[in-house]
Amino acid sequence: MDGLWGRVARQKPFLQKKNIQAWLKFAKTNIKSPKSTWENVLWFDETKVEHFGHKSKRYVWRKNNTAHHPKNTIPTVKHGGGSIMLWGCLSLAGTGALVRVEAIMNGSKYQANLAQNLQASV
Repeated sequence: MDGLWGRVARQKPFLQKKNIQAWLKFAKTNIKSPKSTWENVLWFDETKVEHFGHKSKRYVWRKNNTAHHPKNTIPTVKHGGGSIMLWGCLSLAGTGALVRVEAIMNGSKYQANLAQNLQASV
């Protein structure tokens, strides 16, 4: 390997096998659904966005004694830089509301968020 060092990060899939099977079953069941069916569907989800970089470890391939070379380093900020949580939706007609979630979302806050933002997107 001519002095190359590096590691490949092991990753766990976000979906468990039972979830993958459920989505596959859903897709196979609905693949021939008419367009009118999808006109009444609204998909929504939430995501966390890091302000600066990622919290996960990053790996690079490098030669010996080049650990501090600029192309082998990743800039960081102290205390992680923070993050925001976003909730959004889309339908066959296009995208809906994109809302910043201000606090940790439990079941009741999620329902309140839906009550406040879902109607405008429908």
